[in-house]
Amino acid sequence: MWTPLHSQLHTTLRQRNLLPKGQRILMAISGGQDSVCLGKLLLDLQSKWGWKIAIGHCDHRWSYDEGIADHVEKLAQNWGIPFYLKVANNLKETEAAARDWRYQSLIEIAQENDFTEVVTGHTQSDRAETLLYNLIRGAGTDGLSSLTWQRNLTPNITLVRPLLNISRPETLAFCQQFDLSIWEDAANKNLKYSRNRIRQQLIPYLQTQFNPQVETNLAQTAEVLRAEVEYLETSAKMVLEQAINEDQTQLNRLILQSVPLALQRRVMRKFLQKISQREPNFEQIEALTQLIDAPRRSRTSSLPGNFSAEVQGDWIILSGMIKATQ
Repeated sequence: MWTPLHSQLHTTLRQRNLLPKGQRILMAISGGQDSVCLGKLLLDLQSKWGWKIAIGHCDHRWSYDEGIADHVEKLAQNWGIPFYLKVANNLKETEAAARDWRYQSLIEIAQENDFTEVVTGHTQSDRAETLLYNLIRGAGTDGLSSLTWQRNLTPNITLVRPLLNISRPETLAFCQQFDLSIWEDAANKNLKYSRNRIRQQLIPYLQTQFNPQVETNLAQTAEVLRAEVEYLETSAKMVLEQAINEDQTQLNRLILQSVPLALQRRVMRKFLQKISQREPNFEQIEALTQLIDAPRRSRTSSLPGNFSAEVQGDWIILSGMIKATQ
């Protein structure tokens, strides 16, 4: 049966050039409503797109995960597609550790079996929650728009999130319509995780007290921010290439003074990332940015990688570079 959700996804794939025809696709299926909905939709669209599809599942081996791998494997058997499993060994029970391990595991499955696309069931609801989560953490525009339609996992493997314009209530209704078996993950109810508190407490509060359409509006904001981030990143790269000297230890202040503050900050961030393995924080980026218009002999030492910067004429000169880049 062809539903409006099938049509919506089919249109999204064509308009955004996601999951081209004939690709080998690894679907990351956790067993929850979003990923099961994704699996059913792609399975139904397979004949139109000529994909080769399979399921990849990551078992954390946490106490409340018992039985979930068998559940997903049975789903693969019912759909008649290959099933691949990765099992963790003493994985730390944190959101960050679990997320990093899952992506690494999916990359390994894809590399071992020649998949070019890894597809996840992230939804519009996830996008709204991610924006709020990163906003609370003090992230900039990059973090607020971090849940994108696709990005490279490796030079040969692309991560694709084709459900970012579909909400969690819609995936649940779809699963109920087709009587799909859903695994209720106990971890999603654990309020020690920040994302669960946002999902179960903050979002419902915002919906009832401020705007019933808050998820949609936040997701649309993330989409707008993503386009702006891509533009700023491209522009900042060009400015940095013009401003930096040959041995990459000096920045031309005259060139940097000619661009807006937003670009100045992004150029400084890219420069600090270039010469130090540490991710710079807001204070460090700001300290370097202030040197653009500072008096001669002004300096700052609050930079990552144990180096300092000083204004000399039209240039910002960095010292300690050998130690920082080794």
